Amino acid sequence: MKASDLVEIESIKQLKARYFRCMDEKRWKDWAQVFAEDATLDTREDASEGLVTGRDAIVAFVSAAVGAAITVHHGHMPEIEITGARSARGVWSMEDYLDFESDPPFTIHGRGHYREEYEKGDDGAWRIKSLKLTRLWVKHEGTPVQSVVESGGHGS
Repeated sequence: MKASDLVEIESIKQLKARYFRCMDEKRWKDWAQVFAEDATLDTREDASEGLVTGRDAIVAFVSAAVGAAITVHHGHMPEIEITGARSARGVWSMEDYLDFESDPPFTIHGRGHYREEYEKGDDGAWRIKSLKLTRLWVKHEGTPVQSVVESGGHGS
């Protein structure tokens, strides 16, 4: 590994940190900027309709699924590989908790991995090109409200 790769890897770590923070703070305009315009999001383990293409469609899908929930997302132990001058891939261990504060109460607590590809734009910024969420464990508590059922519970 070259020393310059470490700088790029750190930039990708910062990108993923913004992904988590902006989602949990519901800063959808800022969250959109972590994705390439033609990005894909695959959360079909959570929702059968969870394959979404395009930055705007991803933001619409996820904000509709979790916008009303209190969410906490954690990413751990990244394995990031620089695959080219403008490309990389990575795997992140993850844990998330979603509280829909509904009546009746409904929560989701999960663990798994994000499998991602990244691209470096003309502006020099890394963005997520593709994201696939895989789950090792998930626990639902309570009864989901209809909007949660329709969205598959979450799209993060």
